[in-house]
Amino acid sequence: MAAPADAAARVQALRSAIEHHNHRYYALDDPEISDAEYDALFRELTQLEAAHPELVTPSSPTQRVGTAPSAQFAAVRHRSPLLSLNNAFSIEDAAAFDRRCRDGLGRDQVEYAVEPKFDGLAITLTYRDGALAGAATRGDGYAGEDVTANVRTIRAIPLRLDGKALPPLLEVRGEVLMLKRDFDALNEAQRAREERLFVNPRNAAAGALRQLDPAITAQRHLRFFAYGVGADDWRAFNVKRHSELMDLLAQLHFPVARQRQVVRGADGLTGYYKSMAAERAALPYDIDGVVYKVNDLEDQDRLGYVSRAPRFALAHKFPAEEAQSVVTAIEVQVGRTGALTPVARLQPVFVGGATVTNATLHNEDEIRRKDIRIGDTVVVRRAGDVIPEVVRSVVERRPPDAREFVMPARCPVCGSKVERLPDEAVTRCTAGLFCPAQRKQVLLHFGSRRALDIEGLGEKLVDQLIDRGMVKTAADLYHLTADQLAGLERMAGKSAANVVAAIANSRQTTLARLIYALGIRNVGETTARDLADHFGDLEKLMTADEDMLMRVSDVGPVVAQSIARFFAEPHNRAVVDGLLAAGVTPARDERRGRARAAVRGRHFVLTGTLPHLTRDEAKDKIEAGGGHVTGSVSKKTDYVVAGSDPGSKYDRAQELGISIIDEAALLKLLDEKS
Repeated sequence: MAAPADAAARVQALRSAIEHHNHRYYALDDPEISDAEYDALFRELTQLEAAHPELVTPSSPTQRVGTAPSAQFAAVRHRSPLLSLNNAFSIEDAAAFDRRCRDGLGRDQVEYAVEPKFDGLAITLTYRDGALAGAATRGDGYAGEDVTANVRTIRAIPLRLDGKALPPLLEVRGEVLMLKRDFDALNEAQRAREERLFVNPRNAAAGALRQLDPAITAQRHLRFFAYGVGADDWRAFNVKRHSELMDLLAQLHFPVARQRQVVRGADGLTGYYKSMAAERAALPYDIDGVVYKVNDLEDQDRLGYVSRAPRFALAHKFPAEEAQSVVTAIEVQVGRTGALTPVARLQPVFVGGATVTNATLHNEDEIRRKDIRIGDTVVVRRAGDVIPEVVRSVVERRPPDAREFVMPARCPVCGSKVERLPDEAVTRCTAGLFCPAQRKQVLLHFGSRRALDIEGLGEKLVDQLIDRGMVKTAADLYHLTADQLAGLERMAGKSAANVVAAIANSRQTTLARLIYALGIRNVGETTARDLADHFGDLEKLMTADEDMLMRVSDVGPVVAQSIARFFAEPHNRAVVDGLLAAGVTPARDERRGRARAAVRGRHFVLTGTLPHLTRDEAKDKIEAGGGHVTGSVSKKTDYVVAGSDPGSKYDRAQELGISIIDEAALLKLLDEKS
């Protein structure tokens, strides 16, 4: 029984829409509809085909995951060989290739189509009368494995071609791969199930494509990029250049590399190689080089083939990103924020274009998860300028005397205790104000505008003060003289005098600013103000236990523990004592007491340009009065302070019925109880 005409028409419309959106999402990376809308279309098509089985066709999007598992892959003979490319590993190799092409064609200059070399699995797709009829791996170049059922699950591959004057038989060649983000998600799922992790996206893609059960392949989110057609298939189209052929494949809804270009001569080849090497790390997929092809298709025929590779094309490979080495030691480095990072000392190995002797191990949990031991043979990865890392250990090559790593109980730089909070993976040194490894960052924070606001105490000056041993703690700043500073690079007499004066002026500060300036972990400006309001005295704060600290508004167990541990560290207490001895005098901010009744606990949002106050000045005034300034409007917002050109926050406040005031009203509110 034939299906109703309206059902058949709707099925056809849904199929066209779904394939259109597949192309927008997988080929163009520019979706027009949400995932939910796409799912609704797919669900409707599935329901219609279930109600009218006679409408189901092999090219329907619903059939991408519909076949039973295979016991094995049948062999497929390629219509024309899928040959490998000769490789180049240097700029000189690329120049020699250009010279051979010029000599072979009798030209002074040759035009090339250039494109990324995908690090995936080569396949060939066969279309009969526009419908996908088969897919096979490269194999030995002459015969591969039939992976049609699995390839049909890849949504980036059109099941039917929509184009005019298509040849009865068309072979499209390209690469199956896995995006980096999909690879990371796959390994996260493997880790959650405590199953074996995949080594890299290429291996994961190859394994997914060769699954006996297509349903598993469908779950792996494989992608496809076309890079050509079968030997003479281009003659069926009105094209003369490879670049035109690639444009045609894109029009047929095949994903193609966006980074493809047309260049001339050896300089064009090497210029493209360098640009792609720089862009490599930012690409959403892995590439292991670039491909050069003579652009003119007739010229490709003239140059022909040598052995098992074409004369008209060349793969210019990037330096290997992975190599094996041996871990000779694991040492711990202390970062500027006190984080302890284990680093593997390696036997020198050339990888990613450089000789690597050290590689990060991130943290103690990563070492345990990867089971890396001193003496292990390991795989090292270095991608471009990325810091080298140890990917995994080669357990089968582990020596009997390999030793496990143990995180030290004390900082290897200053000897202070280290701590690792329950909800963190990082172990940290507790001597924030004392530890030499942290001094530069500590001083920059101490003198920053929202801390003690020491104008002129910038990064270059701090580097010199620390590197020359002139300053070890923040307290040492107050003993510097203009003559000492005048001897430093880029520091003339007047500049030195200005910095010394700024340091002297910072002695008179508020308790809240000093607490914030100490750089206590998990204590920001708002918490520092709450602590100052609650205790009113630095000594009371330093002697408070965790229970007392948790009586402060918005101070929970983690923050209370950070504060208590900070002041329990003798080195930190010594630095605070040094600051007080140097004349730093923290006082309660009286403005907060005067304005507290008006704005205490109220939530403000600033939007637009105020006539006299900057955003920071307005924020300071509100917070000095005990109010809170947030970045977005919500039901918790009490006031929106609006200036000129206020933007969407103003509209949102009107929608929620929140009070909108101007600068004058804000100042009046702040002074209301003064």
